[in-house]
Amino acid sequence: MPVVSRAQAWKSAPRYPQLMAALDLDDTVIAELIGGQRDVFSAACGDQLSGLHGPKRKPCPARPWVCLLCPLAVFAPRHAANLLRMKAFFSRQWQQMPAAQFMAVFGPYAARIQQVLDRFDPAVLTTVAGQVDDRDDELPLRPEELTA
Repeated sequence: MPVVSRAQAWKSAPRYPQLMAALDLDDTVIAELIGGQRDVFSAACGDQLSGLHGPKRKPCPARPWVCLLCPLAVFAPRHAANLLRMKAFFSRQWQQMPAAQFMAVFGPYAARIQQVLDRFDPAVLTTVAGQVDDRDDELPLRPEELTA
């Protein structure tokens, strides 16, 4: 679950060749990850066509919270507001679903989101918290996923 700040990216520069080899990423992919071209709702994706959650060479069909457990996800400060929106969504779901059902559907993701957010600079979270209105229309939801 990489969470990358500017400072961390700068510190990792000397290890760049080893990191890229371990992740099997080339310079183009890294530039796209850092530049936001590979962003999905809650993260940047190392390879949206990898087929981890769907057919190979097809765009990933996973719901936004699935990125929280995906090994291809990279979280950057620009994703913080959407992660807070998703955390609020989990809270609304918790309030309306029986606990066992919530845990079966969202439990692992709800646990992971706090781990991801804990790795962000608190100042980043404070800055973006005012952008979160705690409404379903802030997320790319299907009708059956709405909490209202």
